[in-house]
Amino acid sequence: MKEAYEFQDLGRIAYPDALAVQTSAFEALLQAKAQDLPGENKLFFCEHEPVFTLGKNGRKSNLLIPEAQLEENGFSFHSASRGGDITYHGPGQITGYPVFDLEMFRLGLRQYIEILEEIVIAFLSVYGLKGERLAGAAGVWLDAHTPGARKICAVGVKSSRYVTMHGFALNIRTDLSAYALIHPCGLVGKGVTSLDREVGEPLDFEETKTLLRSLFARKFFR
Repeated sequence: MKEAYEFQDLGRIAYPDALAVQTSAFEALLQAKAQDLPGENKLFFCEHEPVFTLGKNGRKSNLLIPEAQLEENGFSFHSASRGGDITYHGPGQITGYPVFDLEMFRLGLRQYIEILEEIVIAFLSVYGLKGERLAGAAGVWLDAHTPGARKICAVGVKSSRYVTMHGFALNIRTDLSAYALIHPCGLVGKGVTSLDREVGEPLDFEETKTLLRSLFARKFFR
C-alpha cells in the first residue's frame, strides 16, 4: 500500500504563509488536470500562529471582539475561501490541508468530507473517545447529541473541478480560551474541547501527528 500523495509537515507557520503553499499546490494540480497530465496530490500538516479565519459564507458578527483589538490580544484575522463560518487556529492544533484531486479517488465532495470525519473518529477511538457527527455542523464532536456536546475537530473545504484545499483543524493541546472570543463555526451554546483535556493528561504532539498521518494513508492510497 502506497500513499497517493506527497506529505509535508510545515511545522509552526503563519496562516498567510501556509495559505500560499497550499494555494500553489492547488493551482498546480488544477493546471495539470486541465492539460490531462498527472497531477500531484499533497497533504500538509501545520500548526498556525494564533489566528481566526472566516469562511466565505460566514458572518463577521460571530467574532465577539472588535477586529481592531485582535492584534493587541495576540491574534490575526483572515477571510478564507473555504466553507464554514469562523474558527480558531493556533499552537497545539493539527491543521491539515489535503490538496487532492477527488476524481483520482472516485469521490464526490460530500463523501470526501465524510472520510475526513471518519479519519478523525478513528483517531479519537485510539484514545478511548467516541467521535460523532452532528447534523448540519461539519466536523467531529464528543457527546454530540447531548447538552454537553463539544467540538474537537472543525472541517471546512474548498473544491474546484473536484480539486480540494483547506481541510480540518483538530484540537490536541489547543488553548481553548481563544474560542471565548467567537461563536465557533457560527454555533451558539456549543462547547469546544481538546484531546489533552478529554484524556486528562498532556500527550506527545508529534506522536499524535504520526498517528493521524497513518490513518490518512489507510484511506488514501494507490
